Amino acid sequence: MGETYAEVVLIENGKKLKKRLLVDTDATFSWISEKYLKKLGVKPTGIEELETIEGRIVKRNIGFLEVECMGRIAPTVVIFARGKDSEVLGLHALEGLRLEVDPYRHSLKKSRVIKAL
Repeated sequence: MGETYAEVVLIENGKKLKKRLLVDTDATFSWISEKYLKKLGVKPTGIEELETIEGRIVKRNIGFLEVECMGRIAPTVVIFARGKDSEVLGLHALEGLRLEVDPYRHSLKKSRVIKAL
């Protein structure tokens, strides 16, 4: 299976930043470089322990911002990525935006209905 990327706009404090992010449906939250989050004025609201894809446990700042993709805007949780951390668009953002991955086209598509269960 190939990789899926999304063109997004991160929004906070009236500032906007365009990013191309790898879509990672195994990541609960989106990971964005802390230098970009600081440029936007995103304030950490706490520190979380997170398990990486390699199985390591790391502590990272967590915060909130709005994300825009495919004409939809939603608030989402972001992790302040550091060092070699990857930047990804996670499942929380996808669900908030009501988007899903089309595995055959390696792209995102708008959900036709919202699942109630």
